[in-house]
Amino acid sequence: MTDTRWASGVGIATIASDGTVLDTWYPSPALSPLSARDVSTERDALARQTGPDDRRDVVTDVVEIEVDLDAPVGSTSDAYLRLHALSHLLVAPNEISLEGIFAHLPNNAWTNAGPATPAFAAANLPTLRRAGIQVYAQDKFPRMTDYVLPEGVRIGDASRIRLGAHLAPGTVVMHEGFVNFNAGTVGSSMVEGRISQGVVVGDGSDIGGGASIMGTLSGGGTHRVSIGERTLLGANAGLGISLGDDCVVEAGLYVTAGTKIVLADEPKTADGAPQIVKGAQLSGVNGLLFLRNSVTGSIEARRRQGVGVTLNETLHA
Repeated sequence: MTDTRWASGVGIATIASDGTVLDTWYPSPALSPLSARDVSTERDALARQTGPDDRRDVVTDVVEIEVDLDAPVGSTSDAYLRLHALSHLLVAPNEISLEGIFAHLPNNAWTNAGPATPAFAAANLPTLRRAGIQVYAQDKFPRMTDYVLPEGVRIGDASRIRLGAHLAPGTVVMHEGFVNFNAGTVGSSMVEGRISQGVVVGDGSDIGGGASIMGTLSGGGTHRVSIGERTLLGANAGLGISLGDDCVVEAGLYVTAGTKIVLADEPKTADGAPQIVKGAQLSGVNGLLFLRNSVTGSIEARRRQGVGVTLNETLHA
């Protein structure tokens, strides 16, 4: 019998006039039940920030909630608490249950004054504009920086980082970088490409410009792709397998589980042919260089010696 893994929070929920909870902001979520916390001061401080907002046809109110992190998501406020726990670095990607999260996240019109229902926003665009309110997105997930500002992180374009992203101190996300929910970095990393749902990038690694990592929501099956430490995914490269430490994938090369790869450093077979394996067989192996042979056109894996990439310490301080 295992102990329940609790998360709790006191937050401000935005509630539409039809009763739909649009979002919930938790300034200080914790990995404990409510009974283990003194939340009275926090509750009183948040209560002073609540009330109706007729501009968006919503009212805000204080909520107090505790959830079992191993159980399916049970409500919108529950979903937002789990996403906050990830972005506050209380839990790492793939460590908690997110089963049912999409069913409990309404598709909101996101404005610079907070969420509204798409129907209300569409019917009242002129009024919203006169009030200085602009709709910047329509989606189930908001941008992370509307709820959490992670310490020691640089983000070039906040609209490309979803709430629920896990960005460790020292991470730099350039303007074209994208990080989905339940994904991110666990150390200082450079992100100029796409980190999809479920993907974890190790300390000291570099996701090159235009590079893409397949997640479980983008055709990656059930395999959780991870990137090791000091590893480089080159510009415009793609990945559907995990990489170990000190690996390099050359620019423009896409490696998936089914990719046929020549083991360039291994002895040839009895009939003189090179050894060929599928990408899945090299998933997670340390110290590999993946490249396309410019003469034969075949994809090769070569053994690398020493450490992989070294990030500029000044940029990631």
